Amino acid sequence: MNANNHNHRATLKGIARRAMLERGLLPDFSGAALAELKQLRLSAPSDDSTVRDKCSLLWASLDNDDSRDLDQLTFAEALPDGRIKILVAIADVDAFVKNDSELDKHARHNTSSVYTAAEIFPMLPEEISTDITSLNFDQDRLAIIVEMVVDERGALNDWKIYRARVRNHAKLAYNSVAAWLDKKGGMPEEMANVPGLAENLLLQDQAAQRLKKLRHINGALSLETIEAKLVFDGDQLYSLDADEKNSAKQIIEDFMIAANGVTARFLSARGFPSIRRVVRTPKRWERIVELARGNNYTLPVEPDSKALDDFLIRQKSANPLRFPDLSLAVVKLLGAGEYVAEIPGEDSPGHFGLAVKDYAHSTAPNRRYPDLLTQRLLKAALEGKPAPYNKDELSELAAHCTKTEDAVNKVERQVEKSAAALLLESRIGEKFDAIVTGASEKGTWVRLLSVPVEGKVIQGFDGMDVGEQVRVQLIDTNLERGFIDFKKTSVSNP
Repeated sequence: MNANNHNHRATLKGIARRAMLERGLLPDFSGAALAELKQLRLSAPSDDSTVRDKCSLLWASLDNDDSRDLDQLTFAEALPDGRIKILVAIADVDAFVKNDSELDKHARHNTSSVYTAAEIFPMLPEEISTDITSLNFDQDRLAIIVEMVVDERGALNDWKIYRARVRNHAKLAYNSVAAWLDKKGGMPEEMANVPGLAENLLLQDQAAQRLKKLRHINGALSLETIEAKLVFDGDQLYSLDADEKNSAKQIIEDFMIAANGVTARFLSARGFPSIRRVVRTPKRWERIVELARGNNYTLPVEPDSKALDDFLIRQKSANPLRFPDLSLAVVKLLGAGEYVAEIPGEDSPGHFGLAVKDYAHSTAPNRRYPDLLTQRLLKAALEGKPAPYNKDELSELAAHCTKTEDAVNKVERQVEKSAAALLLESRIGEKFDAIVTGASEKGTWVRLLSVPVEGKVIQGFDGMDVGEQVRVQLIDTNLERGFIDFKKTSVSNP
């Protein structure tokens, strides 16, 4: 069929729902979960003496333009000695979604929201994730506060966690705030309407720069990958654009990394188990060494994140246009992250890419189940109650979250590839420069350099390896399966 004669969004929705079911995910909520949802507003939690009132602070959300499930608010305060206090408010989802409830069972099954271009399958019903628990503009909400003090070097030398009621004073968007921070655009209206908010965002940016600088001194990796963003005109797919990092996204990234580290250390200090997010030592370090050698740089034989970051910084300076392609190759060779349960006193592998030892996922409980688990552990620790999960339960949940995360990623990629196949079906026979992103017994994949599209090389793939730049020809697409097939024609010039 010619997909251009059909409703693209409806076609991709059908593909997304089938992909969910094929991967064992639930696209719809059960009748029992929906019945439970109706009772939530009738049983709203009341404040107690442990909930502080922090509504007057200049909290603001900073997220994608179209985000409606707002998990975090941020605020900064300058201290007299040059230090900066950072406050991150995290939506208190557990106040409404209780352990082993019907809503919790659905969330536990899927373990995260599934974001496809045509349809979002939320981990929790939108009435919860975009309303009841979302930290929406001009609404009082319950939250968990992670308060941190960062010194001039970027080190955290004081931190605490507590419950509070907060109010979002401005819903800000990454792109417009980044343009303002980089002096490429005016101040967003939402920011200008709140006296003092602009100065606070500049202070937050300063704190984030400190945190980032110290992390990279310790070996965090300077990576800049490009994500695909599908653009619709009504229900018709219009284009596939590149969505890149910017300075506003960096503020939130740096604050969330810091908050997730504090969360892990807080639980450990209280003698509580936790679920950690880890990225182990790269299994294909030797290939990363080869890539560096090909760029006239020598990495040590054994994995070394600081040496790798030095190489990445050098390459970004030498060839900024192609740096995202190198970053993508390194990301693929580092391997996927995973969740593991940790008991205080045990030694977790840490997160190689972030150069941090203690790292939990805690800042997105509306859309990630490990964060909701962590929130329940935090609240139990704050209230002096026993841990709601033992080690065996956490180990089982961690393994389930890792496995299901892989299924979620595959659904999202399949829909993205189906959309790309739809856009590329008229370009069969064209040749493109590409970079190899995967090479194993399962197959060889490349990503085009001109358009953020990934496909499989089904002819001429012998000898290809991750990071190699090649010239490929598009030979076939399959909208329903999300297949984009290439054949290698030659080695591309880097």
